[in-house]
Amino acid sequence: MSKPIKTRRLVLRELDDSDAPDLARLAGDWDVARMTARIPYPYSEALAREWMATLSEGEFVRAVTLDGTLIGAVGYVPNGDGSAEIGYWIGRPWWGHGYASEAARALVRHCFTTGGFKRLTCCHFDDNQASARVIRKLGFRPSGSNSAWCDARQAEFPAQCYELDRPIAAALWRLTA
Repeated sequence: MSKPIKTRRLVLRELDDSDAPDLARLAGDWDVARMTARIPYPYSEALAREWMATLSEGEFVRAVTLDGTLIGAVGYVPNGDGSAEIGYWIGRPWWGHGYASEAARALVRHCFTTGGFKRLTCCHFDDNQASARVIRKLGFRPSGSNSAWCDARQAEFPAQCYELDRPIAAALWRLTA
């Protein structure tokens, strides 16, 4: 079991089977699922368990918790070129409090220090301006646009892509992590 990642308000910990009901309830909210690429709608406990059991080799996913309560998830998938694509979501009851930015910032730091990645990428659907704000706060720069599949909406939608190179200061982050 790996060490949890802690922020001022949040703990990012490994997922376990007992998280399935909360994952299904929170990620299964239409307004959450429709803004992600991989969460189907409707989303059941069985689908949440299946997803957790079938995470690919090297895929890193953590539950985002606030005072012990699961409120979302963050993670990355490594690419073959020394980079990784990050993703995140926060359940609707916790929107508007900066938790997505805080959790994603901790994930970025982890990617550049512990993960050793040289570059990170991420995308958001054009109609997800909340995610666009999080990505800008993290310092990602636009790298183009494409269309991406959305399991919940069962169609492709326009998306904006971003990238972030590992800062020189990442070596110093390791000393304080």
